[in-house]
Amino acid sequence: MPSTRRRWIAHLDMDAFYASVELLRYPDLVGLPVVIGGGRRHQPQPQPDGTRTYSHLADYTGRGVITTATYPARALGVNSGMGLMKAALRAPQAVLLPTDFERYRHYSRLFKAAVAEVAPVIEDRGIDEIYIDLTDHPGAQDSVAHDPHGGVRAIALDIKNNVQRATGLTCSVGITPNKLLSKIASELDKPDGLALLTMADLPERIWPMPVRRINGIGPKAGARLQALGIETIGQLAEQPRAELVAQFGKSYGAWLHDAAHGVDDRPLVTHSEPVSMSRETTFERDLHAKRDRAELSAIFSQLVEQVAKDLQRKGYEGRTIGIKLRFDDFKTVTRDMSIDEPTAEAPTIRLAAGLCLKRVDLSRRIRLLGVRVGTLRRAGGPASAVRTAP
Repeated sequence: MPSTRRRWIAHLDMDAFYASVELLRYPDLVGLPVVIGGGRRHQPQPQPDGTRTYSHLADYTGRGVITTATYPARALGVNSGMGLMKAALRAPQAVLLPTDFERYRHYSRLFKAAVAEVAPVIEDRGIDEIYIDLTDHPGAQDSVAHDPHGGVRAIALDIKNNVQRATGLTCSVGITPNKLLSKIASELDKPDGLALLTMADLPERIWPMPVRRINGIGPKAGARLQALGIETIGQLAEQPRAELVAQFGKSYGAWLHDAAHGVDDRPLVTHSEPVSMSRETTFERDLHAKRDRAELSAIFSQLVEQVAKDLQRKGYEGRTIGIKLRFDDFKTVTRDMSIDEPTAEAPTIRLAAGLCLKRVDLSRRIRLLGVRVGTLRRAGGPASAVRTAP
């Protein structure tokens, strides 16, 4: 191995993941503005001639938000997290599809397995993104032809091709010396992109970007930086470390200085045990505990079943059962209770969660309901400590 051994960390991000999975199912929508975020009533309707009719944003009423959107929809100013009613003003003819998280989780497992076949040192960051340590992968330190980083670039192409073969989907990959820069780099050439950067590329590729492109600079910090006249990462990099510490505190100020200079020594976390598993849903209209009891009960049962299936599929069971409610005044309430033996069974979860519900004043209309199972252990493993919340 050459003495100039480089650290290579890749960030892989699936392109418009939920939307892309839906386009596999509805190929006639390829190239059109499509938004994912509707409810069950927005299912496409098959027609006698073999075609389908779709819901459109123009016809939407409710309080739902966009989960994701295709790139043609994004070009119209429609983005993840935007309210569907607001999106309808920008792209009324965009097709609206319901979310199907079971299907998305299936494709998530497929793409991660495809990556692991090529490069197994992976940090799972969610349903559609992972970090991959390629530093010690065979060939990663090699140069190829006139490309001094051709070895690691070839590995990334193998990963991208394997993902597409396994799923039919594209992904974008950023490769840099660390996680912070790779997260930024994976967005540079979307969709189906591959961006490889070294520290020498910071002035040209990274510093012109807005400070908010750094993962860890949120809206409040971004606004404070803007008030100081700091809008780009390059302007942040120009600030003396001591000045940032004075403005933002010792820890965060020092981190801002390091991040602007592309410094990040965090290792990959290749395995972690979940603390809890939960499912929740926001209703398209506020529901009343008495007048909408049948609808609420059906939704409650569905959430319980989903949590139980999640636990069973991943091989966990838990002893702390809880519920989460958000009311029409946006007040959020949680209640937990402990049971004697850990479980992953829906009837047990439903009974305990139902007892938690009885401890909440349900006189106000409800806009969100969630069910949670915590204090997890591997199914059949040793019991762990139990916490009961008030």
